[in-house]
Amino acid sequence: MGQGLRDILQAAARGVFPPADGGTTVVPQHDRRDAGVMAFTAHSVVFTDEDPDWVYDTLGALDCDPLAATMNPRFLAALLDRTGRTTETIDAVLVADPLPGEPPLALREVGSDHPRVAYARSRRDGVRAWTAEGGVLVMGRGVAGRLEVSVEVDEDVRHRGLGRALVTAARQLADEPLWAQVSPGNARSARAFQAAGYRQVGAEALLRPPR
Repeated sequence: MGQGLRDILQAAARGVFPPADGGTTVVPQHDRRDAGVMAFTAHSVVFTDEDPDWVYDTLGALDCDPLAATMNPRFLAALLDRTGRTTETIDAVLVADPLPGEPPLALREVGSDHPRVAYARSRRDGVRAWTAEGGVLVMGRGVAGRLEVSVEVDEDVRHRGLGRALVTAARQLADEPLWAQVSPGNARSARAFQAAGYRQVGAEALLRPPR
């Protein structure tokens, strides 16, 4: 039996990627919530419960570079139409190993009534959130059960290193690889994650079920 999505992601966190052969692997969704496309270097993984033959036929009909086919807007639009799902953007996907020690700033865990927690619960399971002066750190289980982090920094305290401190703190709160999705246009956030030791492993278009 081939690898499932969780196996592929766990291997990527260790630096072991699908073969850079220009191919596409289609695997079933890990759960009902998350479907989508994960693009690694010269290999893509489409995770969907749709017929794999439909995926390959649709990709093959595109007049574009095969290496870019799974992230081509026409393929994504076809996949959205077929599944009835929605998407927001194509994100860069980063991962980091846990760090020893205590977080570098004072954190206070907040309850489920916090607005950021309510938002994260629509995308992740087991969500927890902490606040620091001027920022919020959120962690929960997202795609294929991977542990994901997101942060939010108040506008009036930006450019002071708080974002980097928050995502560093997340590594010290975690006991397994920690994943992040960052919009490529959000250069400020990308720099914060990279400065905190997160490394980009690919790109992802996540398809959400209808509301």
